[in-house]
Amino acid sequence: MMENLNGLLLIHKKENMTSFDVVAQLRKKLHIKKIGHSGTLDPMANGVLLVLVGKATKILPYLENTDKEYVASFILGKQTDTEDIWGKVIEEKEVSQIDDLEKLTQQFIGKQKQLPPMVSSIKINGKKLYEYARENIEVERPLRDIEIYSIDVLNENTIKVHCSSGTYIRSLIRDICLKSGNIGCMSSLIRTKVGNFTLDDCIDLEDVSLENIQLISITDALSYLPQIEVDSPFDVKNGKKLHLDTKENCVLMVHKGEALAIYQRHHGDVFACERGVWI
Repeated sequence: MMENLNGLLLIHKKENMTSFDVVAQLRKKLHIKKIGHSGTLDPMANGVLLVLVGKATKILPYLENTDKEYVASFILGKQTDTEDIWGKVIEEKEVSQIDDLEKLTQQFIGKQKQLPPMVSSIKINGKKLYEYARENIEVERPLRDIEIYSIDVLNENTIKVHCSSGTYIRSLIRDICLKSGNIGCMSSLIRTKVGNFTLDDCIDLEDVSLENIQLISITDALSYLPQIEVDSPFDVKNGKKLHLDTKENCVLMVHKGEALAIYQRHHGDVFACERGVWI
């Protein structure tokens, strides 16, 4: 087994496969057990999928809140139980023309509450919403705090959205259509960016092999965190609290460019180890 493989692998996930399918195939290709992904993509969506290999699986909680960019298309006049064209049609309505889609979408910029789709992986009382949906059980969905940073109109039925993690583009499109006096649902979705990683940085799943694998180091994957270089890794590897001269509350401790641990301010200038990543 190639347990010396550690880092972030950027995959261009294609349609008709789940994010879990990608991980399962990579596990076989790379002969490694410790592998996972950050930011699930729906089976019919395609785009950037961050795959964590080896020790990089430890940094999953520090990648989940990364902002994202999507290109999405929609159709008017139909609503489905999944809020996209692959679901069951539950309502149809005559279409009213949208005179100024650009002006309409700008009303959705900023922080807001969003009602997630019933067919989603959000857990309520330990059970995922889509599991309730399969059993035709209606449950109250909690509103989620999201932020839309920008929306660009690409054509009459396609938008590009820069948003916070946790945003459901299907639900955003649902709300935009309702605001226009219509009903509508998403017809395609491409995730073009996750944090600083773009679709151009990705590799197709079929092109991945042990001979050509290119992993982004844990240090680079956490480049958004301030880094503090230590002369000796001994104290960090033993989880000792450290006095650090920094205004930041969360830092990445590194030794000769290698990520050792994520340290969080404990009190005053004392920092404690929150997550070791050298193991």
